[in-house]
Amino acid sequence: MIPPVDELLSLVRAYNPKTNERLITEAYEFAKSAHDGQKRHSGESYFTHPFAVAQILAGQRLDDSTIITALLHDTIEDTGASYELVTEKFGSEVADLVDGVTKLTNLQLSSAETKQSENFRKLFIAMSRDLRVILVKLADRLHNMRTIKAMRPDKQAQKSRETMDIYAPLAGRMGMQWMREELEDLAFKVLNAEGRASIMRRFITLQNETDDVIERITADMTLELEKAGIEAKIIGRAKKPYSIWRKMQEKELAFSRLSDIYGFRIITRNEADCYRTLGVIHQRWRAIPGRFKDYISQPKSNGYRSIHTTVSGRDGKRVEVQIRTWQMHDVAESGVAAHWSYRDGVRTENPFAVDPVKWVSGLTEQFDAEEDHDAFLEAVKLEMYADQVFCFSPKGDVIKLPRGATPLDFAYAIHTRIGDACVGAKIDHMRVPLWTRIRNGQSVEIITAEGQTPQATWLDMAVTGKAKSAIRRALREMDRDRFITLGREIARAAFENVGKKATDKVLATAAKKLRLESAEDVLAQLGSAEIISRNVVQAVYPDLIEDKSDSVPPERAVIGLSPDQHFQRGTCCQPLPGERIVGITYRGKGVVAHRIDCDRLSDFEDQPDRWLDLHWQSGNHPAVYPVTLELTIGNDAGVLGRVCTLIGESKANISNLVFLDRKPDFYKLRIDVDLKDAEHLHLLSSILEAENNVAQLQRVIDPEASIVDNGPDSGSEAEAQETVRT
Repeated sequence: MIPPVDELLSLVRAYNPKTNERLITEAYEFAKSAHDGQKRHSGESYFTHPFAVAQILAGQRLDDSTIITALLHDTIEDTGASYELVTEKFGSEVADLVDGVTKLTNLQLSSAETKQSENFRKLFIAMSRDLRVILVKLADRLHNMRTIKAMRPDKQAQKSRETMDIYAPLAGRMGMQWMREELEDLAFKVLNAEGRASIMRRFITLQNETDDVIERITADMTLELEKAGIEAKIIGRAKKPYSIWRKMQEKELAFSRLSDIYGFRIITRNEADCYRTLGVIHQRWRAIPGRFKDYISQPKSNGYRSIHTTVSGRDGKRVEVQIRTWQMHDVAESGVAAHWSYRDGVRTENPFAVDPVKWVSGLTEQFDAEEDHDAFLEAVKLEMYADQVFCFSPKGDVIKLPRGATPLDFAYAIHTRIGDACVGAKIDHMRVPLWTRIRNGQSVEIITAEGQTPQATWLDMAVTGKAKSAIRRALREMDRDRFITLGREIARAAFENVGKKATDKVLATAAKKLRLESAEDVLAQLGSAEIISRNVVQAVYPDLIEDKSDSVPPERAVIGLSPDQHFQRGTCCQPLPGERIVGITYRGKGVVAHRIDCDRLSDFEDQPDRWLDLHWQSGNHPAVYPVTLELTIGNDAGVLGRVCTLIGESKANISNLVFLDRKPDFYKLRIDVDLKDAEHLHLLSSILEAENNVAQLQRVIDPEASIVDNGPDSGSEAEAQETVRT
């Protein structure tokens, strides 16, 4: 059942009485109509999903544009709505946000062909345009994870891994800790249901043994604060199962030996009361050494401010305490999203809310120069996961570094030139080795010398992505020629091992697939052991091992048809599984599937009742879908046979071959090849493009071709054209 719009409006009115109810209602009706007839995996109306996403964002007190974007976020992607139509009805700001969410969805972050490092880079690019795009996407992922049980088990696992690797840490990095914890726990429930259930059982046992620990400790704290005349709210809770599981793994402890599984937040009226509260807590309970952090005087880059301490509470149990003001609490709950928060119809004037533009630029500035996707990922993960230490330069400037950072990281944080010339360091005026770990509050001085250059051993000492990136770059420049020579020999042996040759064209193709600038970059990274030869060979000649699982039969290849409908592929665009498609109904012919960008679709713009929203069935499709390729090859002995052999080795079948042109030095021909899906086409194209005697290769798209296949029951082209006119 679709909830009424008043459910959403009442949420928004609670923090923004001046909200544009008319526009939100229009967006509700527009999206509801656009998604009419679409169902979720659970069988519910699809529109319940964007409505739930809007509710999540309303809980963060976000502006009208973000709420409207949430309602519309799947309309451009999954319905007939266009960017232009959304702009006309709701303005360019909302249209750009919806378009941004659509593009983010189309990144295919879980594709096996796309490295996680590249996914992060794409996410950062999207964030740099408008951070609200990411906020909508995070809320979208949260609701999908809350309802994930309706999906197939393999899809549940895939989405959960993606959530754990990308979306949960991103939510945490943006300061939305509650969302990070819930995303992690929902993913944990899928990926390790037994482990989570075990922790929940132990929790219940512990509560039965100790009664309500949280209630008793809260009462103790309330009493102490009342004695000191401090007005505050105390919120106690047990930590999430995944947080406990991670701590058990990191510290290699059994559940019974974990002590700090309870956390308390004390929210005060002002900053002075925060420090007074800290004194009261430490006077009443014994503080645990090394577990104190003052994020009020040294806030995190996402605006987070709190005092953290851990004390020994009742029965020797360790208790984590966070102390903050109400304004700090708003930022701690909403993170960077607090910039858009509303209260009483106006933007919240929160002095601790971070400007999203400055936050994104500060987060990405050190990564922009990093061309290596894996090094970029390393830097981003450090930024997302690592806690921070604060140290001082000799001039008293505060430098923020990840925990575990060394003087080398400090030197490169100041300037690349300082890092490259570093020969030693002093911490608190004492000479120390470069591998020394910096601690909070220490003063660091870097000693430099003219003529010094980075050493390979520095890579093991440095922790930050910026330092490692600069060291690698310097080492590559110094040893590039030697590495290229060594890499060429490694490549020659690797390709000969599989019966291929490491020609310049093959290496150039490998560079393109590995997203490197040139063949020399491939050789240099091979020689310096930054990439392995197996990956280079696979980039050009992927291992096409047949999947033994059940394949999708052609008659059930498409989702979206009624039981009495059959479909055919349009010969004009020859869509393949994995490509976005729409269907056009023909009287007496069933449905013809076209690629979403097929030019022939313009013929049916004024016949919307004939359009069907189709999707390819997920799974392994047999190689029965012909695609026409046009090749220009050298006119030498054995070239055509070689091309045919490569196609056969790629598990593709040639169903037709026609010569278009014969010249003394080249042939131009068209080949119909039966393929499994779009990925199969991509792999075959990569292999043919790497062949020296293939001068040109392109997929044939013929808008003038007969729309339907001329199969046994497809009729003549004249009949098809007649059908178009009806």
